[in-house]
Amino acid sequence: MPRTLWRRRRTADSPRPAGRRWSGRWRRGGVLARRVLRRRRLDSTLAVDAYQPSHVPHPLRPPEPRGTRPAESRGARPVASTVTVSAPGTVETGRADTGGAEGGAAEDRGADAGPLPLLPGDRTVARQVRFALVNLCTLGSLGLGVLAVLLAMRGEVQLAALCLVACVAVDGLDGVLARRLGVSSPFGAQMDSLADMVAFGVAAPVVVYASLAGAVPRPAAALVCALVAGCAAIRLARFNVSGKDGRFFTGVPTTTVAAVLACAVLIGLPLPPAGQLLGLAVLALAMVSSFPYATLGVVLRLPVWLWLAPIAGVLVDPQLTFVLMVSAYLASGPVLWVHQRRRAA
Repeated sequence: MPRTLWRRRRTADSPRPAGRRWSGRWRRGGVLARRVLRRRRLDSTLAVDAYQPSHVPHPLRPPEPRGTRPAESRGARPVASTVTVSAPGTVETGRADTGGAEGGAAEDRGADAGPLPLLPGDRTVARQVRFALVNLCTLGSLGLGVLAVLLAMRGEVQLAALCLVACVAVDGLDGVLARRLGVSSPFGAQMDSLADMVAFGVAAPVVVYASLAGAVPRPAAALVCALVAGCAAIRLARFNVSGKDGRFFTGVPTTTVAAVLACAVLIGLPLPPAGQLLGLAVLALAMVSSFPYATLGVVLRLPVWLWLAPIAGVLVDPQLTFVLMVSAYLASGPVLWVHQRRRAA
């Protein structure tokens, strides 16, 4: 005679209610059976909760007090919740939304999330005017970079180099104005980075390439100028995501490299073609190096007597003085790096 799955309790004074109990093979794995049964009850509860109209009270919870449901959620489309038992003891939950990708993105941001403000803080008229003025300076730097590219394409290399020098001046001006006027913002930082990439990462290599036309092989000049542009992009991206130090830069700034290239074009360095290409490659690699280089504020605070030799050298031989000053600045990075390592040890 086969064994029945259900049978009567033997005693009625059991602490559990009298009646039938499960005595089949699921009884031997009671923990798993209880989990499956509990998950089935939860699945039915979620399904009722998902498709229950907003005006009908839920049968398994007390009614909500009037005025607690947000106004924008009334009449919203139902969201079906699914529960999948994939393995013993593990449950996967998913959400099937009929609102499409935009609805899912809006739900991730939150129902009341709006666009991020371009200018954090008080949005007074005077402050917005100052914010617009600073961003106009940034756009002016970008426009000068584009103008330098156009002039270099026409062969007017000297005017293009002057535009690069103006880019350097305007780029420093917008940072000073943003700090002085109190309108620094993440939007302004991103705008400045994009303008620097156009002016110093694209326009400067193009101007140098135009100045080297005929003096060096074109493939070699194009390769080195592309290296300068790539290192400038890496330098700007790393600067945006790394910590800031008020005294030292990590690597040579793109602004400094652009100023050096523009001045080299203006004064016409009497270097052999191999020396010019080697100098460009060194400047490009210095931008992405890990050596510390002093900021402009630290350089300007040097003792006055240290500036006597460069000033006298400019009066005697400006080209040689320029090469020596650039070489000294490039060599200062490894020297400071070794000094910091010795102090840390």
